[in-house]
Amino acid sequence: MEKRRRFRRIGIFEICNTLLMLAVCFITLYPMWFVFVNSLNAPEHAMLGTVNWLPKEISLASYSVVFNDKSLMHGFYITTLRTVIGTVVHVLFTAIVAYGMSKSNLIGRKLYLKIALITMLFSGGLIPSFILMTKLGLYDNFWVFIIPAMYTFFNMIIFMSFFRTIPDSLEESAKVDGASDYGVLFRIVLPNSMAVIATIALFSAVYHWNDYYQGVIYIHSQDQLPLQTMLYKIIAENSMSFMQQQAMAQFGARLPGSSIKFASMMVATIPILLVYPFIQRYLVKGVMIGAIKG
Repeated sequence: MEKRRRFRRIGIFEICNTLLMLAVCFITLYPMWFVFVNSLNAPEHAMLGTVNWLPKEISLASYSVVFNDKSLMHGFYITTLRTVIGTVVHVLFTAIVAYGMSKSNLIGRKLYLKIALITMLFSGGLIPSFILMTKLGLYDNFWVFIIPAMYTFFNMIIFMSFFRTIPDSLEESAKVDGASDYGVLFRIVLPNSMAVIATIALFSAVYHWNDYYQGVIYIHSQDQLPLQTMLYKIIAENSMSFMQQQAMAQFGARLPGSSIKFASMMVATIPILLVYPFIQRYLVKGVMIGAIKG
């Protein structure tokens, strides 16, 4: 009888847990599905503003307006360029710093760690940061997206913990063959750290792709705005009149602003989502190895 009760309790727990997870999945995925469905709705159905599980009539009018808008496509180019350059620079610079910090014989290592920890917990604030970027000549400059994001203490800790798991014998044998510290890093350490590199690259790429705040604060020129900042301004300022005029000229129908916003959101979201299936298997492995063995 006790075994039956135990199995019954386990069964009830599994049922409740499954229902809870399904509810969480629904809450997580439905907003994306709602945006996707409404971006595909034909203009006459989209103007009704109803909630639909499937498009009443599929139309690519909203996507056509988005892809024909030169400013949005240029913003897409800026975002892609920022993501690629920012991710590569961040991974390389953080790996170089972490490799040095992983050596216990580094002079002043503990002091450097304490100073870096302070930067993770506290910041100077918006006004000092704005003044600093202006004095450095980074205001309204593309490199304001790249240089301040070259290094983060959290990612450096992940790199440093992972580097400590690599046997010292590999580095010693490379130095015996005449390799320098940079040679050891780029020929021995980094090729054996692909899991953590993929993890940090994913963190950095998602940040650069999704960030809109830097563009709002530091970019004034329209041709330097990333796509996410442009979407923020479209949603916040509701500046859809020009794009709606384009829709009228192309399709002879007035597209609602919400339909164009939904299509813009999908264009901005899908590329970064396509990256996850290729890197996800490295994500947990890279973080856990550095956390457990460090």
